[in-house]
Amino acid sequence: MSDGREVWITGVGLITCLGEGLEAAWGHLERGDPPPYDDKSFAPYIVHPLCALNFDKQIPKKSDQRQMELWQRMGVYAAGLALADAGLAGKPELLDNTDMIVAAAGGERDIPADSGILTGMRKVTERGPFLNERLMSDLRPTLFLAQLPNLLAGNISIVHGVVGSSRTFLGEESAGIDAVRIAQARIAAGQSELTLVGGAYNATRWDVLLIFEQSGSTLRDHFAPVWDRGPQGGIALGNMGAFLVLESREHAQARGARAHARLSAVRADRNRRQPGEIEATLRKEWATIAGKIDRPHAGVISGAAGLEPATSAERVALKEIGLPVRNTGTYIGHGVETQFVANIGIASAALEHGKLFAPAGTGDFGSSPPDLSQVIVTGVGNWRGEGLALVERVK
Repeated sequence: MSDGREVWITGVGLITCLGEGLEAAWGHLERGDPPPYDDKSFAPYIVHPLCALNFDKQIPKKSDQRQMELWQRMGVYAAGLALADAGLAGKPELLDNTDMIVAAAGGERDIPADSGILTGMRKVTERGPFLNERLMSDLRPTLFLAQLPNLLAGNISIVHGVVGSSRTFLGEESAGIDAVRIAQARIAAGQSELTLVGGAYNATRWDVLLIFEQSGSTLRDHFAPVWDRGPQGGIALGNMGAFLVLESREHAQARGARAHARLSAVRADRNRRQPGEIEATLRKEWATIAGKIDRPHAGVISGAAGLEPATSAERVALKEIGLPVRNTGTYIGHGVETQFVANIGIASAALEHGKLFAPAGTGDFGSSPPDLSQVIVTGVGNWRGEGLALVERVK
């Protein structure tokens, strides 16, 4: 069923508000425990905070930790979990040939400088010249340069010794989808044997919340499941780090590695977001894999974020597909670039357990198949980018 050579998921590293590691997240989802969210620290906005972590476990040098902001520490930590899970940690003969693709946003901003500029703009009539002058004088170039997303890849290389080729993707949800798509395609085509792919997102930042608030995208005041957030909707951003180790079947078998699942296909596209176009794009992507789906044993894990009209449009397409659906955003929030990677990891756990997790909200429908062997993972961006992946049990 794979596009070319079989691509196995041999390692998963996941940290979210549900805990550290894939099984911690799965346990929470399987039980249907209440979603952990914070509606006070950044009120009126609702966020999903990171679980408690001891970063020393994956980043032993304090000097390394000090030069990383939180989002980079989360990414390096999750990458370390994935490498350990795949049996690559501490093995230079494998890490020397491990490629890396990272999808991440830019780093954290200088909040006092931004606040001062925004406050000052209220008091001047010529905002353009004022803004240019303050940006030139207040912002530190070193702060910006230290937060470029390719430095996450650099820090993973330094801390964990991953020294194959390296690529960085920047561009919200589409970046995460394309990172996985290209990683899978390169292995399937024989251009890579072993790839670490993933990213990290720090949602508990006033600057990030300001960006989403300016477009009216944030979930405010009252928490609700993703599917039940009303006609306007809203995104509850979530802190998370997620990485996968993808590997050709031949390479994995030669070194005796086990597979969580097979990543058989990844599709990515985008449209102008005119009415009906999200549904049309998802239908087109679905058509490329529909003939290979064993419907009695298949389900969907949705990455819907809660923002309208994207969430309702995805729901229309999922109703047409007609498979049981579960959404993770209600539980872990929305991690933008990282969401698609995290959901593929969760899909692999569902396949290993042979079932979907508990439903939450009115948009989760259908009983779990009795012997789950295929999961379709969807990802619809908050304002651009649509993708899906087919994840299958390895027999």
